[in-house]
Amino acid sequence: MTDTVEVVVGVVGRPHGLRGEVAIDLRTDEPERRFAPGQQVRFEGADRLLTIATRRNHSGRTLVTFAELADRTAVEGVRGTRLVVDVPADEVPADDGEFYDRQLVGLRVLDAAGTDVGAVTAVVHLPAQDALEVLTSGGPRLVPFVLDLVPEVDLERGQVRLADVPGLLTDEDDS
Repeated sequence: MTDTVEVVVGVVGRPHGLRGEVAIDLRTDEPERRFAPGQQVRFEGADRLLTIATRRNHSGRTLVTFAELADRTAVEGVRGTRLVVDVPADEVPADDGEFYDRQLVGLRVLDAAGTDVGAVTAVVHLPAQDALEVLTSGGPRLVPFVLDLVPEVDLERGQVRLADVPGLLTDEDDS
């Protein structure tokens, strides 16, 4: 049996209408896959499965209905609940150069010279681009996750290498 990992794919938001439709605060780059009709999600920390009955986009939000939650009162009762799926631990995105957050967190961070300078503790999804939160000896730092600043991601070796950019991991007055 393949090992799996639990991945958060969304958070139940506000009800929309009276018939059980609810907004989902997405935590996945694959909403068409994770919230496709017939797919199942479950509440984080529980075994209760929910089956996606419908999914649609409305005013920039993803709205779904669950087969098991028939009306507004039912979905209001689970508002704020994190939704998860179990995925194969070795699953990777289809496109080269893309990574799931879970693949990046924990990687060692090397500077351009190959010196270990810290570890990735989180991936922060910002409006302009994603950023790696790197825990260094000087504290946490955010590094924009763009090819010019993070030219190498080596999952097999468990590391990322940063470009030679002065001040990338230090404050101006740290010099």
